[in-house]
Amino acid sequence: MSDKVLFITGAGSGMGQLATRRALNAGWKVAALDVQAAGLDQLGDSPRLLKLTVDITDYAAVEQAVEQTENRLGPIDRLVNAAAIMPLGALMEQPRAVILKIMAINYGGMVNVTRAGLPGMFQRGHGEFVNFASMAGHWPVMYMGAYNAAKHAVVAFTEVLHHENRNSGVRIVCVCPPTVATPLLQQAQDTKWPKLLDVFPPIKSGQVLDHIERVLQGRGFWVFTGPFTAMSWRMRRWFPGLMWWADHHFEGV
Repeated sequence: MSDKVLFITGAGSGMGQLATRRALNAGWKVAALDVQAAGLDQLGDSPRLLKLTVDITDYAAVEQAVEQTENRLGPIDRLVNAAAIMPLGALMEQPRAVILKIMAINYGGMVNVTRAGLPGMFQRGHGEFVNFASMAGHWPVMYMGAYNAAKHAVVAFTEVLHHENRNSGVRIVCVCPPTVATPLLQQAQDTKWPKLLDVFPPIKSGQVLDHIERVLQGRGFWVFTGPFTAMSWRMRRWFPGLMWWADHHFEGV
C-alpha cells in the first residue's frame, strides 16, 4: 500500500473514474469528487476512498473538500482536474447560458481546484498537478467554439502556471488528448458533431492515463497522446489556414 493521496475531480465517469480506479488498485488513498453522487457510487467503498459530491464552480465547496481530504487522508500528493462538460453547437445557436456554463465548469472550476489545492503543495515543496485540457485548446473547430474557448483558457492558464512555478518542486503537466472514447464524447455527439472529428477515431482512456504517467516520470509539460496529436499541434501553429480549409471542406460550407 501507498501513503500517497490523490485528489481528483470528474471522478464519477470517463477518464476521471478510470484514473480513480487505477489509483485505488495501486494502493493510493483517493478523494474522488464529482457533482453526480451516482457516478461516485460506481466506485464502491474502500477505507482508502473518500467520495465527495462537489460542484467545482463553488469555490467554498472546493476549499472544504481539500480540507476534508487532508484531514481524513493526509496531504495531497497529486491533484487531478478532470471535470468537464462538452455540449457542442454553433455559437449563434447554442444557448448563451450553455456557453457560459461550459466556461464556468471547464475553466472556472479548474481555477477553483488550482487555487484551493496547490498552495499546500507549494508550501511542502513537492507534488503533481495534472490538468486536463484538450487538443480543442489548440485547434478551434466549427461547432466547438464554446468548448474551444474554455479549453484555450485552460491551456494558457496551465502553461503560465507551469512557468511561474517551475522551481517550486511541484510537477505541472497539461493533458491535451484528441477525441477520447468516454461519456463526455457521447455528450458532444448527441449535440452538434463536427464532421472533421470523424477523420481520426477516438483513442482509449487508458492510453491517455499511461502517457500521463510516462510524462510525470520525466521533465515534460505537454501530454499529447495519440499518433497524430503532436503533429496536429504543430500544423495548427505553422499552417492555421490549412486547418480551417480542412474544416470548411468537411462541413461543406
